[in-house]
Amino acid sequence: MYLHNTLPTHNTPLDPRDAETLGVAGADDVARILTLRENSAPTPLAALPGLAMKLNLGALHLKDEGYRLGLGSFKALGGAYALMRLVQDEAEQQLGRTFPVDALLSDEVRAIARGMTFACATDGNHGRSVAQGAQLMGAKAVIFVHAGVSQSRIDAIAGFGAEIMRVAGNYDDSVAEASAVARERGWTVLSDTSWPGYEDVPGLVMQGYTAIVREALADLPQPPTHVFLQAGVGGFAAAIAGHLAVLLGKNRPYITVVEPTRAACVLASAKQNQPVKVDETEPTVMAMLECYEPSLVAFRVLERVADGFMTVDEDDALSIMRRLADPVAGDPAIVAGESGGVGLAGAIAVLNDPELAASIGLGPEARLLVINTEGATDPALYAEIIGRTPEAVLSGLR
Repeated sequence: MYLHNTLPTHNTPLDPRDAETLGVAGADDVARILTLRENSAPTPLAALPGLAMKLNLGALHLKDEGYRLGLGSFKALGGAYALMRLVQDEAEQQLGRTFPVDALLSDEVRAIARGMTFACATDGNHGRSVAQGAQLMGAKAVIFVHAGVSQSRIDAIAGFGAEIMRVAGNYDDSVAEASAVARERGWTVLSDTSWPGYEDVPGLVMQGYTAIVREALADLPQPPTHVFLQAGVGGFAAAIAGHLAVLLGKNRPYITVVEPTRAACVLASAKQNQPVKVDETEPTVMAMLECYEPSLVAFRVLERVADGFMTVDEDDALSIMRRLADPVAGDPAIVAGESGGVGLAGAIAVLNDPELAASIGLGPEARLLVINTEGATDPALYAEIIGRTPEAVLSGLR
């Protein structure tokens, strides 16, 4: 299913709050704070000329967040960044003076952090980012995981010293539980989704993702004409699309948001022109995207700057994982997790419908950018799907 946005999105400005969050000054803050973290080099941008030729595209580039900050996911950028900014704000409030970025790891600031506890819900990747940020700053992290989070992902979070709290139900249930327990115990909620009265912190998380845009535009020979972005609650898609809109204005690319058919809350919201919650059905293999209610901040951005909304099926997600692991001759192999290649899966689904592809200009003149949002964050599941380990894929072993 593909739904064209009925708003004239290339002429629709962002809400002033979101324009500030996703603007150049915020991206500058992200870049400065990134320098304090290990493995902070930009992630690679892979050219896929062989696949571009096969798909009859002018160019195809893939930004590979599987290498991000040693955590294997774009979410490494958001949770830890927001946590560090919140510690900075608390230190300035308690001590009555400003602390520049280069003082964030000072004894004074870390002493403040030791008195703070951050709580969040996660499908796996956001929790790892928050846990890593807490470890770096000396704060405490309590991560709420629902029944669908694999043990290997839980172990990876706990490896950063976080306390794990298990919740029955799905991701949305864990979000509600984390918020309720944190409120009761005086902890700071660090969620990557937003709801009425809770927007500033998710906005900081989204701000962290703007680093992806800055890096990609610096490496691309020309700006993209089309970008396909996967969505769970929508924060990632909104951050990328919103920052592109700020930087490129009317010259920004055509943006399509891609979701699992089994958890398409952003598409449902676009249909009704307001955020809506969809019913839970069967679980989706696209675990990082299994969300049933959009972030209010994210949808506010996407309804203004997304040009289309679509869904892909389970087989599409598995097929793109295998396709990236076994590339066209001359293209590099890419390790993409179950949710990582969904943007590219969406683009291929559109290209399989020539009339639809033509209607959005996705053809021989198009320069497509997609983002592999995660590597093999569950290596055992990845090996089961691909038939090889991630290491074997990258070394070319079959």
